[in-house]
Amino acid sequence: MRTYLEKRRPGAGVYFCRMEILPNLFGEWSLHQEWGLVGLSCQTRMDWFADREQAITALITLEVAKRRRGYWVEPQQLAMFA
Repeated sequence: MRTYLEKRRPGAGVYFCRMEILPNLFGEWSLHQEWGLVGLSCQTRMDWFADREQAITALITLEVAKRRRGYWVEPQQLAMFA
């Protein structure tokens, strides 16, 4: 499961946030996040969870928070994650 959000700010550029749920070799799951300004280096973070459902819940919680702050899914990008 993954999502990509953008926030456009006039004069400041386009901010992005990419989140993805990934398994590891030991049966754990991680929420991998990348965020920053499009075209510049980004920041990353990985949070580990015991099962997939906890990771999905964390992703959904973060996505809801980002959308409240003005981030949105650009329709042309939806096809990238199909």
